[in-house]
Amino acid sequence: MKLLDIEHMSAGYGKLIVLRDVSLHVDEGEIVALIGANGAGKSTILRTISGLIPTVSGSIRYKNRVISGLKSYTIARMGIAHVPEGRAVFGNLSVMENLHIALFAAGKQGRQLIGRRLSMIFDLFPALGERRQQRAATLSGGEQQMLAIGRAMVADGELLILDEPSMGLSPKFVKNVFTVLDDLNKNGKSILLVEQNATIALQVSRRTYVIENGIITAQGPSADVARDEILRRSYLGS
Repeated sequence: MKLLDIEHMSAGYGKLIVLRDVSLHVDEGEIVALIGANGAGKSTILRTISGLIPTVSGSIRYKNRVISGLKSYTIARMGIAHVPEGRAVFGNLSVMENLHIALFAAGKQGRQLIGRRLSMIFDLFPALGERRQQRAATLSGGEQQMLAIGRAMVADGELLILDEPSMGLSPKFVKNVFTVLDDLNKNGKSILLVEQNATIALQVSRRTYVIENGIITAQGPSADVARDEILRRSYLGS
């Protein structure tokens, strides 16, 4: 069953149209990758899904409800959690304060509920539990990425959309982050992944879309995309 369904969507920044006639979907319980060169429109797709950029035409449906045109906070409270490129944590606030802001924004209230949500995050990311009073700016890049994912997860949404989660991370932290994403998926979370590292994206996802200059140019099972000779030369360097 389709959890997220985008049909013939065009979007951009003011008069600049970046996305043209984009169609893609994410089924319940799957990981879908979106790969492409820098500036191809990957991040713009995620921002449009989250309501940060308006659509020009086409539609976006979540759980079969049209969300095009809704406010970003309304979309977030419906269950779409967005981890932006660059992590965007609040550096002067502690780990706990970052998480509490996310809980407030998601409308989560009640001591027991908040306690359960925080416990879940610290179970996923033990390093954050050890640093809960530490300022986010003093965390390593990998720990900040974990905090960004944890901040998105406290709302307990069904769809997690991530923008370049491996950017700037050491191989060790990249492995840790994608292990957590795999665990989340096994526990029922659906994931739309934008990732510059096409090798990783193809390995962890079930299906992949390729975007070039704002247009979806290829799609299919990730294993098939990985075997395509032209795509291999373009994105895998082989």
